[in-house]
Amino acid sequence: MPHADSPPVFHATGLAKKYGRRGKQALVDVNLTIPAGRVIGLVGPNGAGKSTLLHLACGLIEPTAGSLTVLGSRPAANAAHLARVGFVAQNTPVYGSFSVAEHLTLGAKMNPGWDQALAERRVRQVGLNPGQRAGHLSGGQRAQLALTIAAAKRPELLIFDEPAAALDPLARKGFLRNLMDFVRELGASAVLSSHLLDDIEQVCDYLIVLCDSRVQVAGDVRALLTGHARMTAPRGGLDRLPPGVEVIRVENRGHHSHAVIRTGATSGPLPHPVEPVSLEELVLAYMSRAAGMGTGAGADVETEAWETQR
Repeated sequence: MPHADSPPVFHATGLAKKYGRRGKQALVDVNLTIPAGRVIGLVGPNGAGKSTLLHLACGLIEPTAGSLTVLGSRPAANAAHLARVGFVAQNTPVYGSFSVAEHLTLGAKMNPGWDQALAERRVRQVGLNPGQRAGHLSGGQRAQLALTIAAAKRPELLIFDEPAAALDPLARKGFLRNLMDFVRELGASAVLSSHLLDDIEQVCDYLIVLCDSRVQVAGDVRALLTGHARMTAPRGGLDRLPPGVEVIRVENRGHHSHAVIRTGATSGPLPHPVEPVSLEELVLAYMSRAAGMGTGAGADVETEAWETQR
């Protein structure tokens, strides 16, 4: 497990990325400090900037502005730093003409800290045939092979960019179970990007909501759930909340307003009934606010569907 003085997994200050001189602003003013030893869920709609953030973290692209360190160093600063990070990109890419065994041989040649025994054990556990070419594997099997290769580097940080989105529910469940097995065995931190909230709820203890190219909220999952609530009040009743209470999203139905609020550090009693908020409600609230929906007590909005299953 990471030591108490381990550098943050990510430390971003004013991080921004723009594609082309007049292109899309993919990330804007990202400020994050994520402690080591966490399983981090990075959630948001397609096009929110999740892949851009992870590609910056892996050193595949350079920021337009701001700074980012990963495990205390500039991303991909040198070969030693590259060895500390295992990355599984979207669609879990593998070499179709290579056999499973040839993938392990290639991994051993490219990574000085390669753990062949771990790789072979995991290949057996998930039922992969060492002689089978990767192009003939199922989607779930390719995902397991890509995960095994990333983990056999024995990295300190595993990064996954939508690795299970295209898998069927059974294959996705197996992938996530093995992901957590690797995290425990390696004592590693992990970042899992997904727009499938069920995946995040199953395995992550730290949450980042990224929407409209900006971080909307980030923090320990339990602390976020404790610090938010669902409030029901008469229409207009949300205008008189105690200082420190922030309204994230409102839905007006009939004579009542239903709001997701952030209670913050307020110590005074709340004037209206509250209930615990679910992780899905919390994520939806911040996504809706980023889209300009339900950000005030007078707003009338309909619940926007969040894709939790594919």
